[in-house]
Amino acid sequence: MTAEEKPVLPMAVGESDAGLTDRLERELDAFNDAATGGVEHGELSVKVTDEDGQLIGGLTAWTWGGLCGIELLWVRESSRGDGWGARLLRAAEAEAVRRGCDRVTVSSYTFQAPGFYERQGYAEVGRVPGMPGGHADVYLYKVLAGDSGSTRDLPDSP
Repeated sequence: MTAEEKPVLPMAVGESDAGLTDRLERELDAFNDAATGGVEHGELSVKVTDEDGQLIGGLTAWTWGGLCGIELLWVRESSRGDGWGARLLRAAEAEAVRRGCDRVTVSSYTFQAPGFYERQGYAEVGRVPGMPGGHADVYLYKVLAGDSGSTRDLPDSP
């Protein structure tokens, strides 16, 4: 059948579709598992609360085949500068090492915290310009050395 002979099918364009997101995640996970030999993957989180049970900050990440990917790290405004971000990150790195990871990656917009990650031993390995307000999305990478959280040689930047 040629392209001209194929029927025109409806295409839905709209807002967020949770069912579609779930389906795409399942399909891509299956594809990725087949391509990578089904290496173990998981989710992890770290959070800290104050005496009243209110969230001070938290971190979410994933692990997959020796790599940890930091998804979200947030500290409430009144607690920023108190070292919570670094402590959350160190706890996640330690858990990643415990799970067999030897490297970690994160992205941060230029108006967020790339300098924070660099102070924690991460190195910039790429950036995507053109974010709103003239900003960029910065990709950072760190090789974990055992449970010390220090770095070894990083891959060459693009």
